[in-house]
Amino acid sequence: MTPPRPDATYESEIARLEEIVDLLATDGVSLDEALRLFEEGVARLRAVTGRLAAAEERIALLTEREDGSYALDDLDG
Repeated sequence: MTPPRPDATYESEIARLEEIVDLLATDGVSLDEALRLFEEGVARLRAVTGRLAAAEERIALLTEREDGSYALDDLDG
C-alpha cells in the first residue's frame, strides 16, 4: 500500500482516489490488488477528510464591526 504523503496536495490526493475508484471498477483487478487498493483508498480518504476538518477549523472571515474594530467570525456563523 502506498500511504498518503504528508506533502501531497489535496488535489493530488483526490486525483489518486479517483484513480483507485476507476481501478476497482475494472474486472481485471485481482482480489489481492483490490484489497490493497481499498486499503490505500481508505488511508487517503482519512487523510483528505482530516485536512478538510483542519481547514474548516482554520477558516475564519475577518470582518469590520460598526465601531471600526475587527473580529474573526466563522464562515458558518
